[in-house]
Amino acid sequence: MRPTKTHSLFTKFAKATAKYSGKPQAFILALLVIVVWGITGPLFGFSDTWQLVINTGTTVVTFLMVFLIQSTQNRDAEAVQIKLDELIRAMSGAHNALLDLEELEDEELDRIRLSYERLAELARQQLKRGKSDTEVMGMDAEEGQ
Repeated sequence: MRPTKTHSLFTKFAKATAKYSGKPQAFILALLVIVVWGITGPLFGFSDTWQLVINTGTTVVTFLMVFLIQSTQNRDAEAVQIKLDELIRAMSGAHNALLDLEELEDEELDRIRLSYERLAELARQQLKRGKSDTEVMGMDAEEGQ
């Protein structure tokens, strides 16, 4: 299976925008816009229109950026989940029931998380006794109960 590059214009635009908006140059550009706006204040008598320009501009940019950045974060999160699922699937002894956890209800996630917290506590106790923490019985032991 070979991944293909995206052909969606929106995806390409969203990824490029998210990439460049996080660079120092984007911050400097935004800072320059604010400085120019501030300098022009006396020219326009600090009018309501002068204030409306910056308020409207920043609101529109922020509104659009939320959607673009959310799109790229959703894609990145989904790709990470798929990669983690593949690692779980490929590892001998790993619990395949942990695949696709992000689709479970919160209560089920909490139950699984608590079992791993108990496992971590048992492992720490083993370490305090000078024993290996890799031999702590985990989910397999709980499944038999």
